[in-house]
Amino acid sequence: MKVKAERTVNEAQTVVASAGSNVYISGAADERYSRQILFAPIGTQGQHKLAERSVSIIGMGALGTVLANHMVRAGVGKVRIVDRDYVERSNLQRQMLYDEEDADLALPKVIAAERKLKRINSSVSIEAIMADVTPANVLEFIENTDLVLDGTDNFQTRFLLNDACYHEGIAFVYGGAVGSRGMSAIFVPGLTPCLRCLIPSADSGGETCDTVGVISPVVDLVASYQSAEALKYLIGDDKARRDSLISFDVWNNHQHMLKLGQPRDNCPCCGLNKYPALEREGEATISLCGRDSVQIAGHPPFDLHVWAQKLEKAMPNLKMNPYLLRGFLPEGERLVLFADGRVLVQGTADPARARTIYARYIGG
Repeated sequence: MKVKAERTVNEAQTVVASAGSNVYISGAADERYSRQILFAPIGTQGQHKLAERSVSIIGMGALGTVLANHMVRAGVGKVRIVDRDYVERSNLQRQMLYDEEDADLALPKVIAAERKLKRINSSVSIEAIMADVTPANVLEFIENTDLVLDGTDNFQTRFLLNDACYHEGIAFVYGGAVGSRGMSAIFVPGLTPCLRCLIPSADSGGETCDTVGVISPVVDLVASYQSAEALKYLIGDDKARRDSLISFDVWNNHQHMLKLGQPRDNCPCCGLNKYPALEREGEATISLCGRDSVQIAGHPPFDLHVWAQKLEKAMPNLKMNPYLLRGFLPEGERLVLFADGRVLVQGTADPARARTIYARYIGG
């Protein structure tokens, strides 16, 4: 099950009319995008192209919120956002589309982001999907899109996106940020190597934002590099596209460029046309790296009102919104039930412990 919300172009803000291959933008859009149109590499023609394009942003955390903000403000015609999580106060330091009310209400990130984005630019079609991205559904989330933007926080999902994009022939803009360090590159099937060519292993050294922290400026920089490459690609400015992976440390003032070079002959994706992450079985129980939480999937969709009644005696402090139910357990952990059937056990990183709690309160 997925929560999905899509809106059409608001003609009062922007008129986009097609006559064959000719698209023009008039009315209020002239003023909205005037400074961007004045930028010669984009101009009027580039703005027309952006209005015709679509992007998928996977992950609506720190990187994803900046990416979505840039794409929507730039006038990309359709922006699809996908995330499984909800807003917490620890997000507010760097996840720019969210505020304290979103955290207090525990709104799903895609729902809170969609509301903000539509107030930023109502002419853009926003498709918000609350779901866990897995090998079983990833192709659905990137279909009918011109470009995939990486807003994730772990290499397992990045490799899944890489494999899915190369399987479908869709460009993929990678980005990562942790501590004060960031990295970014654009990978284009048939033209560049893929992420696996540069980083063969999904082992990132065990460092995540939840273990070593992260500062907001590095997030903004990484997502801005990603967004710049996205705009170049979407308008077709191939000569301007960066042919290297950029890495930097904004605190220690380091920067390095690694040329992408040629695809490796033994790369599963580029050389062998195999896509290991797509062949991997989705795991029902996942320990979320660095978050002291375990996600358990596989339950049918929850009727949250029914489950609130079932759990209210054990969890008298229950809080619920249309998307999830959460509360503290007597054992000390927190239980979160999502409408799509996922369960999050927070306060433990031990899958066995989480399974015990799941069996006690959910069954199975």
